[in-house]
Amino acid sequence: MAELRPSGAPGPTAPPAPGPTAPPAFASLFPPGLHAIYGECRRLYPDQPNPLQVTAIVKYWLGGPDPLDYVSMYRNVGSPSANIPEHWHYISFGLSDLYGDNRVHEFTGTDGPSGFGFELTFRLKRETGESAPPTWPAELMQGLARYVFQSENTFCSGDHVSWHSPLDNSESRIQHMLLTEDPQMQPVQTPFGVVTFLQIVGVCTEELHSAQQWNGQGILELLRTVPIAGGPWLITDMRRGETIFEIDPHLQQERVDKGIETDGSNLSGVSAKCAWDDLSRPPEDDEDSRSICIGTQPRRLSGKEQIRETLRRGLEINSKPVLPPINPQRQNGLAHDRAPSRKDSLESDSSTAIIPHELIRTRQLESVHLKFNQESGALIPLCLRGRLLHGRHFTYKSITGDMAITFVSTGVEGAFATEEHPYAAHGPWLQILLTEEFVEKMLEDLEDLTSPEEFKLPKEYSWPEKKLKVSILPDVVFDSPLH
Repeated sequence: MAELRPSGAPGPTAPPAPGPTAPPAFASLFPPGLHAIYGECRRLYPDQPNPLQVTAIVKYWLGGPDPLDYVSMYRNVGSPSANIPEHWHYISFGLSDLYGDNRVHEFTGTDGPSGFGFELTFRLKRETGESAPPTWPAELMQGLARYVFQSENTFCSGDHVSWHSPLDNSESRIQHMLLTEDPQMQPVQTPFGVVTFLQIVGVCTEELHSAQQWNGQGILELLRTVPIAGGPWLITDMRRGETIFEIDPHLQQERVDKGIETDGSNLSGVSAKCAWDDLSRPPEDDEDSRSICIGTQPRRLSGKEQIRETLRRGLEINSKPVLPPINPQRQNGLAHDRAPSRKDSLESDSSTAIIPHELIRTRQLESVHLKFNQESGALIPLCLRGRLLHGRHFTYKSITGDMAITFVSTGVEGAFATEEHPYAAHGPWLQILLTEEFVEKMLEDLEDLTSPEEFKLPKEYSWPEKKLKVSILPDVVFDSPLH
């Protein structure tokens, strides 16, 4: 539960919001991490010292369900001359270390990230006559924060979140999110480390798919060039009824399709409803079986690969599946995109963390059966065309447990699957090496996956000469404990 109040309203857990000119008495009582972020807010909004806030009634560190202590809401006048409309600016407090006393985050020093190293922001176009900011974005931010806290996974610029429902529970086409740097908020050095600000950007399904097929940063740049789709500050308009490709059809062919062909996709993996069976093992041989029972709640890959059951309580509150990517490399707690390479390596990004049981021997398999739900299966052409044909790899990580399926090309270093033994398993981690010739064949046979609404489930594809079978199954199959 949360309550709405001015940030300056008296209360037992929230003293008045101080800025650079706050009286010393307030500054000494105010949590130092919170004080530092408020200072940045006051820099941008000196005329709004006490904005409306949504605050958790019972703080997370006291057993409450909401990880964010506060979400402040400011009125931004924009800049009509620069195609920046007036909007509401939401800023979270709690993903970073506000207190420095280990009640929420472990204090690790001042040089690295504070807490998770970032706070979330969101810019929502102000409707004509709207005198107060809607509060639904605060709950959206709480949902994302629950995910971060429960998975210990962080977001970075260019990430996407598949939400599969209008962000405001209306009939809007804005049903997914991309993440980028906030255009105004500067990184803040607090006594507990550095805090950066990641802005949530609402996007349509077609724009999300293009971000998956190509990359999030490329789609964000296109959104910046279309004023009604975001403009320079990527302001979300829930009333937007057209995608950027409907507004400007040339963007798809001249920018996205060309980008996919030239760059491939920088999406290196997803959490998914998936499973695999070793068809070369007799059914009665249960030793080290790798047939995995898949649960019902999607999870994004954890940077530490500690997928926890508590994550179920996070985004489940919104009843929306989530299918975001593996994070890129991180250095010093910050995200850095890796330049595409024809000679990719499993040692070069977070896929190495998928190896679950270091002491389990690697086994070569003769024949395998892969199983995906419809949403996961629809990404197989992306895996093949956008990743393997560019000399890279792609991982499906089970939404429960530590099972994973990684497709690798012949140019990937560090793989235990080889051309001689293309199917290899290390514990519950299966690797499948596909030659370029076989990838092209699979793309022809799997062409109908690009229009999944046109075929009925279950759907099966088989390549007997390769001893490989792929099944696309209804969600209910994966949800069954008997699977």
